[in-house]
Amino acid sequence: MPLMTTTFPGACLCGQVRFEITPPTKWCAHCHCTMCRRAHGAAFVTWIGVPEAQLELVAGRNTVQWYASSPDSRRGFCQHCGSSLFFRSERWPGEIHVARANVPGEIDREPDEEVHADTRAAWLHPSPERKASTG
Repeated sequence: MPLMTTTFPGACLCGQVRFEITPPTKWCAHCHCTMCRRAHGAAFVTWIGVPEAQLELVAGRNTVQWYASSPDSRRGFCQHCGSSLFFRSERWPGEIHVARANVPGEIDREPDEEVHADTRAAWLHPSPERKASTG
C-alpha cells in the first residue's frame, strides 16, 4: 500500500531544525560502525540515504552545526539540543544520510541491510534472563 504523503517530515529533539525528505529514498540501513555508535551514543544507527536535492531544511538551517568526523566525512547536528541528524561523505557525492530516528513517521522502505556488523556492540543483545524496563 503506497504512503499517502508526498514528503517525510523530520526534526531534531528541540524542533529548531526541521526538514522534509521527498521520496524515493535510496536505501535504509543499520550502521554498527564505532564512529556512528559513539556519535549517537547508541548500539547502532539507522540511516536513510537520500539524494541531497531531495532533502529540504524547512527551519533551522543556521542551527545545524557540521563536525568533520574524518578527513572525508562530516556529521550534522543541532547546535541547540545536540541531536545527531545528518552524515555526508566524499565517498557518496550528492547523497546525504539522515538519522532515521528523527523521522517519526513511515517512509517508503524498511531497513534492509546492516553495515559494519563486524564491529557490532557485544552488549547489543541482553541476556534472556534480564527483564525489560518499562521506564
